[in-house]
Amino acid sequence: MSARTYLLTVGAFAIGTSAYIVSGVLPAVSRELNISHATAGQLLTAFAIAYAVSAPPLAALTGRWERRTLLVAALGVSAFGNLLAAVAPNYPLLLTARVISALGAAVYTPAATLVATVLTPPERRGRAVALVFGGLTFSLVLGVPAGNLLGGPLGYQGVFALIAAVSGLAALAVWRWLPRVEAPPVVRLRERFAPAADRRVLMVLGLTVIACLAVFSVFNYIAPLLTETAGVEGVMISVLLVAYGLGGVFGNWAGGRLTDRFDPRKLLVVLVGCFTVVLATLPLTLTTPVSAAVALFVWGALTWSTNPPTQSWLIALAPGSGGLLLSLNASAIYLGVGLSGVVGGLVISWVGLVALAPIAGLLAAVALVMLFFAMRPVKGEGSDEPQDPPNALVVVSPPSGELAKQWK
Repeated sequence: MSARTYLLTVGAFAIGTSAYIVSGVLPAVSRELNISHATAGQLLTAFAIAYAVSAPPLAALTGRWERRTLLVAALGVSAFGNLLAAVAPNYPLLLTARVISALGAAVYTPAATLVATVLTPPERRGRAVALVFGGLTFSLVLGVPAGNLLGGPLGYQGVFALIAAVSGLAALAVWRWLPRVEAPPVVRLRERFAPAADRRVLMVLGLTVIACLAVFSVFNYIAPLLTETAGVEGVMISVLLVAYGLGGVFGNWAGGRLTDRFDPRKLLVVLVGCFTVVLATLPLTLTTPVSAAVALFVWGALTWSTNPPTQSWLIALAPGSGGLLLSLNASAIYLGVGLSGVVGGLVISWVGLVALAPIAGLLAAVALVMLFFAMRPVKGEGSDEPQDPPNALVVVSPPSGELAKQWK
């Protein structure tokens, strides 16, 4: 894999840590601002909703930008937002800072994913997408547990300051070592959004929202949940978060390779079905440190293995609008994440922490049903996507900037 793709992964690590750090510093934010866990969890909601709403219009507005410049600007905005969070003395300003960070993330993730496919041979693009998302999963291995550990001695301000520094360094590295990648050809706004009307695209985006809602309604509150079910606190929670993150890294790696070998649609059926079962049974498995570590590893692996096949399927459905669909998919992910903060808070208030996982399992089952509907052929076609096989990808040729369909 190209070293340039690894550079994109570093940026994704900074973005991922910025996105998910609230799960690690939630106790510190709750303690220092004297607010409840449910209220502190809305910091993730603010980030996620801002990301979901802003990603498609920002993709359209920056469509003519040279890609390296766009990535550097996105990392710079993220760094500024985290720096503002580091000096925020109250909850409203902290919410504002989270929204600013989300704007940078909304631009970076889909742009970095598409650039990775440009810099990679066709037969390895599933793995390239997985590698970029590997930065997000590695943020769960290192960033979130580190935030949980450092939230005590440094406070949430110190943790956000560190994230701002990492984001700034990533921006400098991208500017220094990533080659220029010209923007794709200009497409009229109506044509750009036309693929979103495809029933299959809408179903894939919808199931992404529901699946992320299911996963993150539990993950947002994993620290207090582990304390209640397994009786663990402090350092042990950080260790268990590392187990989840390691599972995510493994699942993302495996998902990329499996996507290059199998039909992404059938692969998703297996993966979503398995993590539905894992979610529903978490109250039975998060009872001791050892069983919790195993359950969190498996849960992380199954959850993060779904990204490569989902992205490949979307690009295959509308090859000429790959960048937009990746932005829409990123919006769907963060819409689910944002709603999870609200849904999780309501479940905690009405039913209790332990009820989170079974309810999340039901939501995951809904996503599985939607997946089957998304796989049904469009009326009038002899078979499902006869002209767009699951692993077809569209890339922008760096020398000419001309769109070309690359078939496996």
